Amino acid sequence: MVKKILLLGNRKLYEKSELIQKDEINYIKEVVGDLHETLIDFRKKHKVGRAIAAPQIGVPKRLIYMYINEPIVFINPTLEFEDEETIEVIDDCMSFPEILVKVDRYKRCTIKYRDINWDKCEMKLEDDLSELIQHEYDHLDGILATMRAKDNKSLFLKSEIKIN
Repeated sequence: MVKKILLLGNRKLYEKSELIQKDEINYIKEVVGDLHETLIDFRKKHKVGRAIAAPQIGVPKRLIYMYINEPIVFINPTLEFEDEETIEVIDDCMSFPEILVKVDRYKRCTIKYRDINWDKCEMKLEDDLSELIQHEYDHLDGILATMRAKDNKSLFLKSEIKIN
């Protein structure tokens, strides 16, 4: 079911999410369905959207759903960074669809997680996918991209800026 995406300022977005227990997997499968439908609906309306975290629909669980070429479910993910190299990106978010934020993210990362079958998985990501998963992971810890802005001049309205 398409769920309402919590918007900037909603207190629930700033809360740390809880670990998912194996016996919750049937509930998590329902939440994944909601995340999928909500992401697809957002894409239709805004022409963007590659991933969404459960806290964005009011579910305080450590769950990320990414759909680029195929759906990937990240349950209880952890991130590791192989080096200190960063990239500067202009970040957007479904929780503040009219705002862009200039942030630094690690260029490379490794994400360890459980999939929907509760199997342990690991994925190495670089560049835009590394940035994306860091953005979504932050949601699990109650951190929004606005909180990572490079400085006080790094917030922009989409209608007022042209990004090359």
